[in-house]
Amino acid sequence: MLTLYTAPGSCSRASHIALEESGLDFEVRLLDFSKSEQRQPTYLAINPKGRVPALATDQGVLTESPAILAYIAALAPAGALAPTDPFAFARMQAFNLYLATTVHVAHAHGRRAARWSDDAAAQASMAAKVTQNMRDGFALIEAGLTGEWAMGDAYTVADPYLFTFTAWLDSDGVDIADFPKVQAHFERMQARPAVIRALTAGG
Repeated sequence: MLTLYTAPGSCSRASHIALEESGLDFEVRLLDFSKSEQRQPTYLAINPKGRVPALATDQGVLTESPAILAYIAALAPAGALAPTDPFAFARMQAFNLYLATTVHVAHAHGRRAARWSDDAAAQASMAAKVTQNMRDGFALIEAGLTGEWAMGDAYTVADPYLFTFTAWLDSDGVDIADFPKVQAHFERMQARPAVIRALTAGG
């Protein structure tokens, strides 16, 4: 049995959606960040990073969204959640890693700038750049979308990951309407049964 540790509205939503798509048996453990449950000893014993997602498997615990998403796709090959061609798979991973290392960091500068600086002025400066940095990131994503899904015509685990970050645009001061292909993707995702199930169960 797989156990996903997640929190409402966090990047771990992508892994939850991917599990819902996969047909695998799994359970979800919700962490309440408002109570700092991610920093409690019981959770730190599972994931010393004190963050989500974490996926407990019979071989150990996996962390980091791109790794978990690729693992879910590999466990459920019948679901065709990742390309089998090596180059296409690497392109999907490049997309997911861009979301993880650039877009997610840009978003976090508005909420968790204290991770990078103890100086209040520096934190404010980072927060002031969030809207522009998110806009720039999504302009690049918009330009690269060539089909209904992140990787073109085939749905993959890149799609719930993109969906998760797109949901943050409004709170970052970015109008989704400025990116019509991204907006259309977001609306298609909202209609998928797996997404509805994940949102209902995970907030």
